[in-house]
Amino acid sequence: MKKNKIIYVLVSLVILSASCKDSFLEEKKDYAGFNEQVFQEASLASGYVDYVYGLFLPANNGTPNVQVQSATENGAYSSAFTQTTDELAGETDWNKEWAQISYVNSNALKYFGQRLPSSVANNTWTRMKEINLFLQEIDKHGLPSDVTAKFKGQMYFWRAWQYFELVKLYGGVPLVLLPQDPIVSSASSSEIQRSSTSACIEQITKDLDLAISLLPGRWSGNDNGRITSGAAAALKGRVLLTWASPLFNRTDDRVRWEKAYQANLAAKTLLESNGFGLFKEGGTANGVAWGAMFVKDHSIEAVFEFGFNALSTGNTQRNNGWEQATRSREINGAGSISPTKQIVDAFPMRDGKPINASSAAYPYTEGKFYKNRDPRFYKTFVYNGATWPYGGNANYKQWTYVWKKAANTGYNATTETKGANGSGIYLCKANNPTASNTIGNFSNSATDYMEIRFAEVVLNLAESAIGADKTPEGFEGIKSIRERAGILPGTDGSYGLGVGLSRDQLFAAVLNERKVEFAYESKRFWDLRRWMLFESGPTTSRLGFAPLNGTRRTGFYISVKNQAGDDYVAPTPTSTIDPLIKQSNGTVAVIDRDATTYPAGITTADQYLDYLYDKYFKVGVRDDLDKTSPANWKFTWYPQYYFFGINQTVLSASPYLQQTIGWDSMNGAGTFDPLK
Repeated sequence: MKKNKIIYVLVSLVILSASCKDSFLEEKKDYAGFNEQVFQEASLASGYVDYVYGLFLPANNGTPNVQVQSATENGAYSSAFTQTTDELAGETDWNKEWAQISYVNSNALKYFGQRLPSSVANNTWTRMKEINLFLQEIDKHGLPSDVTAKFKGQMYFWRAWQYFELVKLYGGVPLVLLPQDPIVSSASSSEIQRSSTSACIEQITKDLDLAISLLPGRWSGNDNGRITSGAAAALKGRVLLTWASPLFNRTDDRVRWEKAYQANLAAKTLLESNGFGLFKEGGTANGVAWGAMFVKDHSIEAVFEFGFNALSTGNTQRNNGWEQATRSREINGAGSISPTKQIVDAFPMRDGKPINASSAAYPYTEGKFYKNRDPRFYKTFVYNGATWPYGGNANYKQWTYVWKKAANTGYNATTETKGANGSGIYLCKANNPTASNTIGNFSNSATDYMEIRFAEVVLNLAESAIGADKTPEGFEGIKSIRERAGILPGTDGSYGLGVGLSRDQLFAAVLNERKVEFAYESKRFWDLRRWMLFESGPTTSRLGFAPLNGTRRTGFYISVKNQAGDDYVAPTPTSTIDPLIKQSNGTVAVIDRDATTYPAGITTADQYLDYLYDKYFKVGVRDDLDKTSPANWKFTWYPQYYFFGINQTVLSASPYLQQTIGWDSMNGAGTFDPLK
């Protein structure tokens, strides 16, 4: 069990609640009273801060790698945004066809908020309320300034975090920085209109600057895992990079890119001065360091992480559900996360070349798609026949192939007797090779989730450098990520990137690098959106990217061939005999997948697996991950989703709010311009 882990749970604070008015945004009216002792004793104030942490953390057994809080209105974490990318299949409110785009439909994202309840809740504005109340009161009740400084720094971070989550979805939102006196006689005095997006960005960066000035560069002991000055600086870099990106920066204003560059450079410098950096323990060969960093407690890579523990009961239980969700059913996992072929294909070859431009030295073939790939490929995916260690079996091999029970049918039999996952390939990213499947079936995982890794700071800096016309520096940043991954440098030292790249080619390179480096880390949706890559348009043309609109996410069929090279068909439609497993009587229908005596010229298990793929496996495309009814279902993105409208649940309570341009409301067409 991990030690020195901050697990923030919803503690019970003595804060009295008062009824709130019907109007939703009545300056976020706070509780009528509170116990001043909370702000007089450091331990209680610390508990309050921990309570706020808990409001933002994933639920017990959540899967933060593919879930985000901003996809819902009630503080729950959802995978809907990941499914609105090329990482996971499935229909969401933002990838299906609608008869109309309207504030009355659920495609008007509800994260903007809801009316404040009279009791403690966890939603957008109650979180803000708790933060503002703390910041208003903490300096009034006698605690030493050196004690309150660290508390305030963490709260400024969380306020900035909450506002950024809102702004990147809607543009400008109401800036509510103080809890209002609950006795308000005039409704009009409490109606707070949306601030401009630029004003919100200014306030977010101001809060983060305060956090940077108040927080330590490192915590120690039981405080490990708290927000540091470096985490606040990294978030500032992320914020200003988003503000400089095409979603907000339609004129490619170099001043914004320069500000993003300076912020990310400052973040990288600050973090390095406090011992953070790219994780390289164990070396970069075969992706060893890259894979190991995800299960290393408080590694130098972890700029901002969500903590979990291995407790199985109690109020402080906080397990990471990722291990159980990704592991296959054959070893008591859930097998519920099915990666797509689109992301598998995004991983380059061993020398950094893309699969559609692979070199003679490291060629790509569909029939053995797993060969000669970027070392990160093997620490992200588990393909048919790959070794996938866990606590009960360090040499476990995952087999996931199919065959036919009868001629002229689909592939309706599988080697996975407990049930296969959806895409014919599994995720092993952030899996612990010593995880147990006997205690809770992998569910009591204590693996932390890194929301901001040092690698993101490096790539944020690289992208902003490219935007600010410091292209050589941006190029070096991308190279450093590939070098750490274990990609070969090549004769030109470019790690497969090539030389003499233009500004737009470098933008494309950094986005492709993010697609691989941060695959299944809840980053893809935001990258696609801030670069407006869902549909055909100026940025897809500039970067040479195919839009996601009109596509289907697919997977793999690894099917069995007989010795003649045809699809293997079971001897009878009711046969349950796996054609690649030797039976107790010594017979095997096709070939023994677990043979230890190999054909001539083959000396290793890896060579034997290649032989099986050459002779007895056929790699095909599985096209039923997305809906098959209607048969022509395609990914459908609407340009209004680049800035979401305010849902009717909010407007009915606060009709004075301006609706976003491109959306309707009960008062007519939207008038709020999120680009200002």
